[in-house]
Amino acid sequence: MSLNLQTHTEHFTNPLYLESGRILEPYDITYETYGTLNEDKSNVVVVCHALTGSHHAAGLYEGEAKPGWWDGFIGPKKAIDTDKYFVICSNVIGSCFGSTGPMSPQHPYHEPYRYKFPVVSIKDMVKAQRILFDRLDIHRVHAIVGGSMGGMQALQFAIHYPNFANKIIAMATTHATQPWAIAFNKVAQESILNDPDFKQGYYDPDLLKEQGLSGMAVGRMAGHISFLSPESMREKFGREYKLTDGLYELFGKFQVESYLEYNGYNFTKWFDPLSYLYITKAINIYDLSRGFDSLDEALKRITSALYLISFKNDLLFKNSEMREMAQILKKIGNRNHDYIDIDSNYGHDAFLVELNKFENNVKDALDG
Repeated sequence: MSLNLQTHTEHFTNPLYLESGRILEPYDITYETYGTLNEDKSNVVVVCHALTGSHHAAGLYEGEAKPGWWDGFIGPKKAIDTDKYFVICSNVIGSCFGSTGPMSPQHPYHEPYRYKFPVVSIKDMVKAQRILFDRLDIHRVHAIVGGSMGGMQALQFAIHYPNFANKIIAMATTHATQPWAIAFNKVAQESILNDPDFKQGYYDPDLLKEQGLSGMAVGRMAGHISFLSPESMREKFGREYKLTDGLYELFGKFQVESYLEYNGYNFTKWFDPLSYLYITKAINIYDLSRGFDSLDEALKRITSALYLISFKNDLLFKNSEMREMAQILKKIGNRNHDYIDIDSNYGHDAFLVELNKFENNVKDALDG
């Protein structure tokens, strides 16, 4: 069977009322689908992406060297089996891959929004997706799956649209972003804002695609530190030194330094800095209990079967944050949830890398 990858963009002219009280209109949502929708539309699996992800979760575009970000996970006979399921992954609003974001033209002008773009929350991102599914005439889905910021979206769906999904699978995420993660985001935000090439938000995007933005690269390096763990770094790089550099050259490099540089500088050529600021803001203000008296009250709204998956050595969203959710669910008498902590030294990015450690759990949850 083939993956049947298709990319679409939907245009919406009705205002999207945001959590902040502001509105976004008009707006676009770009999304990708895999597999085939069955007749009664009962085989839909929604995949939500993380901070720098996009709607391109699996498969290869023509001329593309690197497949979608969860390609090992989505496809024929994979954990999310496209022979069985019709998978939809949409790009969140505020991002820079086709859905409306800070560098989209502001109606009725042709100039980009830049700082005039409203702050969006994770709840807003989910609301926009829900409107997209309505337009596609999909009113209930089999499951919603996501890791990191994707897991935040999955949990928001569970609470704010309790009858929308039969199953929610959230991994490597949290119920509210903690100061540790906000601190890493702060380094990235400040690095961007203080780069003279950022021009206080009035940069030329084409120039950045060519040259990158060194401030953002530095911020991204901090991010990469939070995605790994001391153990995974030791395993991955050890104290290996770059073969071409001398130990006593001031700018000679360890392998770990080369890795951070490569990933940092490369990143700035394909990800927009304003989008980065807006999405890290959305992550920072994310809190499932906002609008409720307590987290207990928020979690009481969940009617879907809920599967929580944390990773032992995740430094960004610690496993204790997901365990706390599981404990509350137990306390409030929710009998339809399952929590597992995956034995992994990889760190936060394990949900993208160590698929073999949890793919059977996801398969069982989806098929069970």
